[in-house]
Amino acid sequence: MDVIIIGVGPAGLQAAIHAARGKASTTMIGKTEDSAMHGAHVENYFGIEGRTDGSDILKRGLTQAASFGAEHIRENVTAMERSGDSFIATTENDTRIEAKAVILASGISRKKLNVPGEKEYFGKGVSYCAACDCNFYKGKRVAVIGDDSEAAASAELMTSYASHVFWITKDTKASDIMIRKAKDAGAEIISEEVKEIMGKEKVTKIMFSDSSMINVEGVFIELGARSSSDLAMDIDVMPNTDGTISVNERCETPVKGVYACGDVTGRPWQIAKAVGQGAVAGMNAAAYIKGDRVV
Repeated sequence: MDVIIIGVGPAGLQAAIHAARGKASTTMIGKTEDSAMHGAHVENYFGIEGRTDGSDILKRGLTQAASFGAEHIRENVTAMERSGDSFIATTENDTRIEAKAVILASGISRKKLNVPGEKEYFGKGVSYCAACDCNFYKGKRVAVIGDDSEAAASAELMTSYASHVFWITKDTKASDIMIRKAKDAGAEIISEEVKEIMGKEKVTKIMFSDSSMINVEGVFIELGARSSSDLAMDIDVMPNTDGTISVNERCETPVKGVYACGDVTGRPWQIAKAVGQGAVAGMNAAAYIKGDRVV
């Protein structure tokens, strides 16, 4: 495989179209429903009159990319790694795909739980990135909240640091493989809805909808799939403090063969910007495979 594209939102799909048209064997990995465009109304994009369903645009984008030869794996990526001059993506069903170049286009995590205590204890026990903050919770009791692959992966990860890990998931959407990994690692699964995050100066407990409670010192809110910034760290690309990834005019990151486009590169969070960067990233990734360079 020449190019792996992580994310099938507008940036990832446009990158796939240009990479595949550039004669690079291309695989897109991700689920359209994880895109911020899914279910949204689009009304300020070039060539679109009135309101259009974002989900419909994504569907057409997938068809377009496939028509140029891009393959699609409808799974979330749970881990990335470097292997010599290549990169390996591992999905939630343990599928491993190796490629010479990677385009990170799965956006950034902006999902909130929206419960009392979440905002008040952010940075005081509440975190949105287990991979970033795991070292601060060695030997402590923690909870990971979320239903998808990101939460499952974080629950498994935290068992290597915390004394006890609760994975709180009301409606589990992670694959059976991810669930088994979390269980085998020692995470305790609780099927309840979180009502409130409580504490004093720092987080001390979680209250559920039935008023029962558990004592914890850390709460990781992990809703959805792993974001581009999370996966970037797996392959030695360090995000900025705000979670964005810096790129140059060719959408290159500091790591050779790794590109980023769309929301993860920062504001404005607009479709036009995502599509434009996707085109640039796709063309440059395809050129990189051939030993060329697009300016």
